[in-house]
Amino acid sequence: MERTAVVTGGARGVGRGVALVLGEAGMTVYVTDKESRARRTSELPGTVEDTAEQVTARGGRGIAVPLDHADDQAVAALFERVRAEQGGLDLLVANACDGNALPFANGPFWTLPLDHWHNMVHIGVRSHLVAAWHAAPLLIERGGLVVLTGYADTDSEVIGGHVFYDLAMTSVSRLARTLAHDLRPHGVTALALSPGFTRTEAIVAAIGDEMPPGSDSVEFPGRAVLALLQDPEVGRHAGGTLPVADLAGEYGFTDPGGNRVG
Repeated sequence: MERTAVVTGGARGVGRGVALVLGEAGMTVYVTDKESRARRTSELPGTVEDTAEQVTARGGRGIAVPLDHADDQAVAALFERVRAEQGGLDLLVANACDGNALPFANGPFWTLPLDHWHNMVHIGVRSHLVAAWHAAPLLIERGGLVVLTGYADTDSEVIGGHVFYDLAMTSVSRLARTLAHDLRPHGVTALALSPGFTRTEAIVAAIGDEMPPGSDSVEFPGRAVLALLQDPEVGRHAGGTLPVADLAGEYGFTDPGGNRVG
């Protein structure tokens, strides 16, 4: 049976890269994003329709769903559609976040715009939970996998030197543990995935094409997601926050589009 995935926040960045890798594996991928051809909110390249078409070109079946993940009713409708069309769900990649909606500059917490709470916590964390809430019954039908994207940095006292970013990323890790606890008895694995320094469209626009050694393509996290999905013993990772580079070592995948040294 053809596997089905939902990838949220897939117009560009890590979400787009994950969707493309899943398409290459022949999956049906519902791609969501508020960035659509009918509603452009950024000058950065990429729309939800673009990604869906690229998924299909890679050999999968891309389905574009223009969607603002702050709209709970629209999210509910998405998963109702997936149930009606697919009968279940094999994979949820909860990736939607609006962290770049405001300029990202670290500093003492009282100097940072409070609007970052909405962008990073309300969208970046709550939307992960809402998507998982609606997806859970569909995932249980197939013993599926939930992947929440976030970033881990155990060496930083405050991740990114930014209180809202730190709260969001720490919350994603804790959310993965809670989801894993509740879903494990139903045969569903939940975990958090932590990409490395990734050449997203936003990063390239900010610092240019000359990226430092060690940066990854947007498809590198997608290879991690696919390896996890194909692992019959993926449950051993339940509740963890897993760096993509560590998974590359464990599963033996590479990043042909990356520029790692050594």
